[in-house]
Amino acid sequence: MAGFGKWLGGGLGFILGGGPIGAIIGFALGSMFDGTTVAKSSASRAVTAQNDFKMSLLVLIACVMKADGRVQKSELAVAKRFLVANFGEEGALEALQILKNILEQEIDASQVAMQINQFMNYSAKLQLIHLLFEIALADGEVHPAEQDMIERIATIFRISHPDFESLKAPYFKNTDPSWAYKTLEIEPTATEDEIKKAYRRMAMKFHPDKVHNLGDDLKKSATEKFRSINEAYETIKKAKGMS
Repeated sequence: MAGFGKWLGGGLGFILGGGPIGAIIGFALGSMFDGTTVAKSSASRAVTAQNDFKMSLLVLIACVMKADGRVQKSELAVAKRFLVANFGEEGALEALQILKNILEQEIDASQVAMQINQFMNYSAKLQLIHLLFEIALADGEVHPAEQDMIERIATIFRISHPDFESLKAPYFKNTDPSWAYKTLEIEPTATEDEIKKAYRRMAMKFHPDKVHNLGDDLKKSATEKFRSINEAYETIKKAKGMS
């Protein structure tokens, strides 16, 4: 099937490595290619890492969408908007077709998360959780079942509690007055010096360059988290009258 290079490139490490993700993606692609062989060995390590991340994202999006026990057409529309915003129209159409095939399968979210945890670094896993909150909020609110699923995945990823709260906080800024402090992983009682140090630390932790190996599409989306850190810092500075 022409045009799937944006998502498949020359190879997929998880297909080669097997496990639950390999089985899920293999089934999804098999039903799309009608027996056509997908190249598995010609990709560079960098391209394979990018594709593994993208395919992991699609499987995890499916987990979040199925969290409340059903998938509605409105949720697919939300997923499409999210994918278009992050990967462009062409990439989104490719991804949506793969996602629909993934959604037809039974998925063990814990097994999938454990496989991802084995092969991805901490920065990539932080970015996955960030993007899952993006998809969960794309319809205007984060459903409790979706939040529970994301938290379950983050626990398996061994994301620290402060980092998870930092990722979650910007999506609840309309209902949580302490969101900015949680985003910077500090208490409202923090001193001016502590606030500035926290900002520098978080800006370094979530800098888009941390995920440069995942490709320009994902580096672009990583910038959104970086912006939320800047917004939180400016919010705190204004509240405390800092210069």
